[in-house]
Amino acid sequence: MDKPRRASPRTLPAPIQRGLPAVGRVLTHPSVRPAVARLGREVAARLVRETIAEQRLSPTARVEGKVTLEAVCRAVLDREERLRAPALRRVLNATGIVVHTNLGRAPLGRAAAAHLAAMAEGYTNLEFDLGSGKRGSRQSHLRDLLRVLTGADDVLVVNNNAAALLLVLQTLASRREVVVSRGELVEIGDSFRIPDVMKAGGARLVEVGSTNRTHLSDYQSAIGPRTAVLFKAHTSNYRTVGFCAAVPLDELAALARAHGLVCVYDLGSGMLRRPQGVDLGDEPSLAETLAAGADLVTCSGDKLLGGAQAGLVAGRRDLVARLARAPLMRALRPGRLTFAALEAVMRQYLDEARMVAETPVFRMLARTSPELRQSAERLADLLRGKGIAVEVVPSQGQVGGGALPGVSLPGWAVKVVPAGRGRRTGQATALAQALLRNHPPVLAVLREGHLLLDVRTLQDEELVPAALAVGRLLERIPPR
Repeated sequence: MDKPRRASPRTLPAPIQRGLPAVGRVLTHPSVRPAVARLGREVAARLVRETIAEQRLSPTARVEGKVTLEAVCRAVLDREERLRAPALRRVLNATGIVVHTNLGRAPLGRAAAAHLAAMAEGYTNLEFDLGSGKRGSRQSHLRDLLRVLTGADDVLVVNNNAAALLLVLQTLASRREVVVSRGELVEIGDSFRIPDVMKAGGARLVEVGSTNRTHLSDYQSAIGPRTAVLFKAHTSNYRTVGFCAAVPLDELAALARAHGLVCVYDLGSGMLRRPQGVDLGDEPSLAETLAAGADLVTCSGDKLLGGAQAGLVAGRRDLVARLARAPLMRALRPGRLTFAALEAVMRQYLDEARMVAETPVFRMLARTSPELRQSAERLADLLRGKGIAVEVVPSQGQVGGGALPGVSLPGWAVKVVPAGRGRRTGQATALAQALLRNHPPVLAVLREGHLLLDVRTLQDEELVPAALAVGRLLERIPPR
């Protein structure tokens, strides 16, 4: 009796397999030899193998059934060129979203960028005390600045706000209870949620109240022998209106003190102080939340603070000292570039006028309607000079970054009016996609079948490059 045949692994059609050249043939091809010399044989061979694997799965190869040696060599050189090109690139933001998470949130001003470049170029005294000649603490470079600006007893800097929360919960509430309102179990972005952070920190979540109404008595009833923290989160990325109630921070802090517990407040957006001439609604500042009685406040460094990605923990000196000694702290501490960027931004906070003028986030938020209209007219004139039909139209920008969801930013944008009759959505979409492939890329807004360039988030020096990109690319897109 014949043995049953074993099912063979699924393979690609034989003609494709036969058409692929061997790695050695590609490496010795005259066009690839310079790349081998540049990369070294080991890296070059890895690049060739990956390229051949990519060609094997290529739809074109499936149709033609054969891949020539020359085609593989060209693909190898194209792949090397792509690897050598910077993946992280400067993007022109024409969306009107000031703190754009996908674009790196808060941009740094020129003074901060210059200081960052200087600190990146050589050695620094990151953990070296120049006074004593002995090892120092990297936290010392920002401690005095932040204490003056916030009124905190002490401050700690970590990688981001999620890291700050994780450090606080694991250090102060591991295997213990954290009481929080159901209306404040927020998602902080990219599917990261407060309950998940608490679970990762080893804390047991105790939910009180309802999604729309929580009272002080709800917290009071939940306090037990295992309770460690009364937790409150600022709803910085949404607003609850109507039949709703929340416990004020000062009342929650007083309840925590009465029971010997720690009151932790997640501020999130990271506003250190209120800038003059910028309407930020009722957004609380770090100083205000500490003055209200919170024992520890956590926030981000790259939202309304206007600095680099980081997390701050500010508050009681004894609690901050415990956090600084926690084993997890070493995994969460930032590097010198983060400290350099934050220090440069913090120094701007010592001068209110300079803070608005030199911090791009505040400068963009403070731009008036006449200023924005003037910028939009300038951009429109640049585009009209290239024969492009445009209109200057009102727009509504956003703060972004999960901050101030109820604050709208009236402004002005330039609407590109494509040539041709009928539906224009296809042409606007094609232009928007082409702008993303431009050097530098331009991120615009598609609205009601038109492409809009919101000038609030475009610097003055970026208007000309944006106009050049639109003019050059629109010529290649046929009317639809």
